[in-house]
Amino acid sequence: MTKNNIEEKLSLVPLKPGCYLMKDKHGQVIYVGKSKQLRNRVRSYFKGAHDQKTQRLVMEIADFEYIVTSSEIDALILEMNLIKQYDPKYNVMLKDDKSYPYLKITNERHPQLQITRKLKKDGGKYFGPYTNVIAARETKKLLDRMYPLRKCNNQPGDYCLYYHLDQCLACSEEPVKKEVYDEIIREISQFLQGGYRHVKKELEEKMYVASEQLNFERAKELRDQIHHIEAVMEQQKVMLNEKVNIDIFGYTYNHGWMCIQVFYIRQGKLIERDVSFFPFYTEAEDAFISFIGQFYLHNNNLKPKEILVPIGTNTELLQGLLEVKVRTPFRGIKRELVDMAQKNARIALDEQFALIELDEERTIRSIERLGEILQIETPKRIEAFDNSNIQGVDPVSAMVVFTDGRPDKKEYRKYKIKSVEGPDDYEMMREVIRRRYKRVLLENLPLPDLILVDGGKGQISATEDVLENELGLSIPIGGIVSDDKHKTAHLLYGSPPEIVPLDRQSNEFYLIQRIQDEVHRFAIQFHRQVRGKRLIQSELDKIEGVGPKRRNLLLRHFRSLERIKKATIADMTKLGIPKNVAKNVLAYLNEKKD
Repeated sequence: MTKNNIEEKLSLVPLKPGCYLMKDKHGQVIYVGKSKQLRNRVRSYFKGAHDQKTQRLVMEIADFEYIVTSSEIDALILEMNLIKQYDPKYNVMLKDDKSYPYLKITNERHPQLQITRKLKKDGGKYFGPYTNVIAARETKKLLDRMYPLRKCNNQPGDYCLYYHLDQCLACSEEPVKKEVYDEIIREISQFLQGGYRHVKKELEEKMYVASEQLNFERAKELRDQIHHIEAVMEQQKVMLNEKVNIDIFGYTYNHGWMCIQVFYIRQGKLIERDVSFFPFYTEAEDAFISFIGQFYLHNNNLKPKEILVPIGTNTELLQGLLEVKVRTPFRGIKRELVDMAQKNARIALDEQFALIELDEERTIRSIERLGEILQIETPKRIEAFDNSNIQGVDPVSAMVVFTDGRPDKKEYRKYKIKSVEGPDDYEMMREVIRRRYKRVLLENLPLPDLILVDGGKGQISATEDVLENELGLSIPIGGIVSDDKHKTAHLLYGSPPEIVPLDRQSNEFYLIQRIQDEVHRFAIQFHRQVRGKRLIQSELDKIEGVGPKRRNLLLRHFRSLERIKKATIADMTKLGIPKNVAKNVLAYLNEKKD
């Protein structure tokens, strides 16, 4: 879409609440936002001055769409759903995949206590979050010792080790009554909701009784349990007299970056905090509200009884969205906690900002300068290729992708070379380029802004021939040439390819170096996997009675030749392998070793 077309489209945007979707030249959604007044918000991206960060977003916008909603709440809900659907690259703060562990009591006939990071509507009871993973594990370990919930999958009467330790009832010969489990679940729930002091008192009484009866071993076990309770449950500082679950949010922003701190208050105690940094491209309050909405609705965080936010936040909007009490405290300890969250956010952002600037220098600005040097558009997406083989044996190729100067590992691809015989690097490059970009065209995937191949003029020429003459594509191509020690020597580019004068101390050269090291590492790793698997398979194929099915069965179960060698005949017969074949396998492998 041309600039004039965008101007015409802007004039049609209404002054109503809704969401807008910014798209790049490939039609990919790169940013989703919401506004009470769509026209003003969308026009603001194309009018007036912006900081460098927002300008990069604007320069990528080739088109936009908008969806009108009936209210601001509807716009907020729609925004979150669209972000989840499209996963736009500029909605950074809402793409955070980190999650914290919860303790879960499963909803089963024989329930068990688990640590999980996913919240599901499955009837289970969830407690947390535990931002300290060690605390979650220690708490589970403590509860496993204290309460005999299921810890095995054995059939009734097939007693597990935990049964003999009085820590598992599920494998009892007589089925445990549901009432017994209900009482255990009630006690665990009470324990995790602050009732551990009562449990601790009961354990102390039992310890004294055991000691008086000279049962010192039992007394020691009870004492250890008491110590675990003290270590795990009593380490948090009491912040509120009322035993409530509250999440407290504080935020600050500067130079287009935002920091948000979340304090978790559980049963009146501050158990942990969470900190998030991200760039934002809209009004600060809108970014803050969107973050909170995503925090609960998409990031699997349990909603507390109450949420506290700083003064000036639209609490009605959040309350309508989350259906939880959201308020701004003006005095007392709760106001102090919000202020503390705000203060911590300011300190954290100040500390982080230097690192953010350094990261931008090494990533975004380095690709901008590389584009200027090569006289091409900023290569926001770079795809790099490398081949790996030993004298033409087990030939493979690998592709890595760098987006905005950072490795994008979910986009990495591996290729087994199918049509090339012998060590012909040029033909291998032809095959992998052909396969990659045929698929890109067929599936309408985004094209790279720059292709880099590990090699010189021959590899560049082979790549160029396939792209232009077979697929009709015109994409800038560069070659990364290595020295004798396989270290990056220089970059070739142009027609004919010539050495690009890059300062070896510059971030642009460092970027090229990182790309070459990463694609080489990825290709070598894949080649070793393929070669190792072939060698294992060829060894097993020599053994009488081992065909493809049994070979694959052994490999899936034992993973390596070493583990197969150490296995017993019983280990193999459990898999369905005949006893005589198992003997042949062990005899062959161990004789070969000797």
